[in-house]
Amino acid sequence: MKATKFIGRSVSRLEDPLLVAGRGRFVADICFPGQWHMRVIRSPIAHGRLRSIEVSAALEMAGVHAVWTAADVAHIPPIGFRLTARTSLEPYRQYVLARGRVRYVGEPVAVLFADDAYIAEDAAERIAIDVEPLPVVMSAVDAPGWFDDGRTTEPDVVEKSFGNIEAAFNAAKYRIELALSVGRHTGVPIETRGALATYDAEHDILEMHGAAKVPHWNRDQIARMLGRSADSVQLREGHVGGGFGIRGELYPEDVLVCAAALKFQRPVKWIEDRREHLIAANHSRDQHHRIKAAIDADGRILGIEDEFFHDNGAYMRTHAATVPDLAAAMLPGPYRVPAYRARGHIRLTNKTPCGTYRSPGRYETSFVRERLLDAIAAKIGLDRIEVRRRNLISRDEMPYARGLDALGTDIVYDSGDYATLIEKSLVACAWERMQSECAQRRAAGEKVGVGLGMFVEKSGLGPFDKVRIELSRNGAIEVVTGTASLGQGLETVIAQICAETLGVGYELIKVTHGDTGRIDRGMGAFASRATVMCGEAARMAATKLREGVLQAAARSMHIGADQLEVIDGVVVRKGKADSALALHDLAASQSESLVAEAEFNSTHMVYPYGVHIAKVRVDAETGAVAVERYFVGYDIGRAVNPALIEGQLVGGVAQGIGGALFEEFLYSDSGEPLSTTFADYLLPTVREMPAVDVLVTEDAPSPLNPLGMKGAGEGGVNAVGAAIASAIDDALQRPGAVSELPVTPQRLRRLMEGIEACPT
Repeated sequence: MKATKFIGRSVSRLEDPLLVAGRGRFVADICFPGQWHMRVIRSPIAHGRLRSIEVSAALEMAGVHAVWTAADVAHIPPIGFRLTARTSLEPYRQYVLARGRVRYVGEPVAVLFADDAYIAEDAAERIAIDVEPLPVVMSAVDAPGWFDDGRTTEPDVVEKSFGNIEAAFNAAKYRIELALSVGRHTGVPIETRGALATYDAEHDILEMHGAAKVPHWNRDQIARMLGRSADSVQLREGHVGGGFGIRGELYPEDVLVCAAALKFQRPVKWIEDRREHLIAANHSRDQHHRIKAAIDADGRILGIEDEFFHDNGAYMRTHAATVPDLAAAMLPGPYRVPAYRARGHIRLTNKTPCGTYRSPGRYETSFVRERLLDAIAAKIGLDRIEVRRRNLISRDEMPYARGLDALGTDIVYDSGDYATLIEKSLVACAWERMQSECAQRRAAGEKVGVGLGMFVEKSGLGPFDKVRIELSRNGAIEVVTGTASLGQGLETVIAQICAETLGVGYELIKVTHGDTGRIDRGMGAFASRATVMCGEAARMAATKLREGVLQAAARSMHIGADQLEVIDGVVVRKGKADSALALHDLAASQSESLVAEAEFNSTHMVYPYGVHIAKVRVDAETGAVAVERYFVGYDIGRAVNPALIEGQLVGGVAQGIGGALFEEFLYSDSGEPLSTTFADYLLPTVREMPAVDVLVTEDAPSPLNPLGMKGAGEGGVNAVGAAIASAIDDALQRPGAVSELPVTPQRLRRLMEGIEACPT
C-alpha cells in the first residue's frame, strides 16, 4: 500500500461549499437580540479646529440612545503600532475620535448609537459640526508643513545603505537619473469593514466578531486600550470578503464598538458603507522617487541612489514605517548592486491615512527599479533582456546577504535561480514571436508593444506560528491555528499538509482559525506568511500526533511502533496487510483525545521571485490602454496546491492592472476627496482583464523550512506596473516615456502629444 500524497496537488478548496451555497457567515450576517447600530460622524473638511459638535437634535429622535464625542472616550489612548515602530512616530498616532483638530475628510469626530442602521444614518445628519478651517498640506514632495505647534509633517526619514556610493558614481561610465511616481490607491474588498461587539457580564468576556488578519494582536491592543486583561477579550473571524493588507488592521471603529458594548452592556454593530470605505480605510502607495544609477560601459550597475517621498496621509496608523521601510529595503530586487543608498521621507498630508496594500513598497519600487533597468538598456543600446541578464545575482551566490534589513530582519535571499526563471519564462510566453508580431502590427499603424519586469518578493515573516491538532474520540481531526484566512485557501493548504503527514484524507481535517478563544497566541495572516509559517507548524504538530497515534496503536496491536504506519486513515504493519486498525476505531478506544502542539520559529524571511510580461495596445485617439495578454513566471520553492497559487497570482495581476491603469485617489486643492464612488475610483472589470498565463516553478526550494515553501500572496501584483509601463514604451517606441502610474487615458494623451511635439 502507498500513502496518498496531497502536497503538490491541486485539490478542491475546502472553503468553497459553504460560500457557493450562499451560507457564508460574514460579520454583516451576524446579529444578536437587542443590538444597537453605530454610525460614525466624519469630518467634512480636511484640516481644521473643532469648535463644537451639536448633538441635541439627533438625541431627540426616537430610537437614538447616545452620541459620543472625544470627551466620552478621553480615557482611550491612541492606537499603537504593530510593525516597524519608531519612537519618533508616536506623537502622530490616531485617537479613536478627533481631539480638538481634524486632519482629513472622513476622520471620525463622533459616533451615534441607535436601534437600527436607518435611524442611525438619519440621526447622524442632524449632528452639526463647527470647524474652523486651517491650511492644508496636500503634497508630500513640497517642503514639510506643520502637524501641530511643535512638530512638522515629516516625522522621520528611513535610511538604508551599503557599499561606497560616492566611489561608484566616480567610477561610472554613465549616470542615469529618473523622476518616477506611483499614485494613491488601495484594496477594495467585496465586503466592507465591519465589527459586532458583545459583552457577557456573567463571565466578564468582551467578544468582537469581524476580526481578520491579526486577531491576537488586535485582541491584545483592544484589551490594553480599554484597560482589560487579554484573556477577557475574544475576537472571532468568520468569513472575510478579501483582505489585501488593508482589512483586519485595528481601526478606530473596532475599538469604539467594543467600548460601547462594555459601556451599554448590549451588542453594538457597525458596518461600513462604500463611501466610508473609500475615505476612511487605509490607502497606500503614493510615492515619488528620484533615482539615479551609476553604470559601467557594459551596462552593469555600480551603484544606485534613491530619494523618495512617501505620502502617509494624516496619521501614522498600525503599520508605522512599514511601507517606506520595505520600499527602501527591497528596491535592489534580483540584481547585483555593489553600492546602494536610499532615503525615504515619511510625510504627512491632509489625506486619508495610509497602511499596507498587497506587496507594499515592492509594487512601487519594482516599477522604479525596472524603469531604471529599461533606461540603462536604452542608454547604451542593449536589449532589455540582456541588461537584466548581465546584472542578475547568480544561483551560485545563494544565500545572498543584501546588507539591508526589512521588518526587523536581515535580508538574506535564501535561494534563487533568477536566470533560469527568465529563460523559462521567455520560452513559455513565446517572447520572440510576440516581439515579431508587435513589430508587424506597428508597421501597419497600430501602437502595440511588450514589456517585462522582474522582482524578488519577501514572504514567511516570523517570528513564530503555533498549531494545535487533535484527534478526538469520535475520530474527528481538528487543527487550530493562530493565523487567519482572508480568502487565500488557508484551510485547504493546512489540511493538505496535515493529511499527508498523518496519512489521512485531507477532506477529513477541520481547520479552525481566527478565534482567539481557541488558541492562546498567533501572528495572523499578512506578508505572505501563512503557508510558510503556519504550514510548517502544522506539519510539526501533525508529525507529533502521528507519533502519538502509532504509539497508541502499538499498545493496542501488541507490536512495535516502528513497525507501523498510517495509510489512508488505517494503521497497518509496514509492508504487510495482515494487521490493520482504522484510525477512528483507535480513537474510540482511547480514554481521551490525542493532542499535539507545535510552534515553528524563524528569524529570517524567505524570498520567492518572478517575471511579469505584458502585451498592450494603445488607442492613439483616446489614450486608452488594453492589456491583450499577460504572463507571470513565479518560483514558489515548493507548491502545496498549484491551483491556489495560480489563483493568487491571477488575482494579484487584476489588482496590479488597477493600479497601473485605472485606480487613483484624487483630491481638490482644499483636500476634498474626489474619488468617493465607483464612478470616480475606477476598478478593472472582467472586460479589462486579459488572459493570464502562469508558469509556477520549483527550482529554488527554501532551505529555511523542511518543505522548502515560499509565499504567493503578493507575487501577482508586484511587477504589474513595471511590465505595463515597459510595454507602453514599446508600443510608443519611446523608451522611458512612462514615468507615472496610473497611466490614465488623459495622462497618456498628454504624453503622446508631448512626444509628437518633440523634434526627432
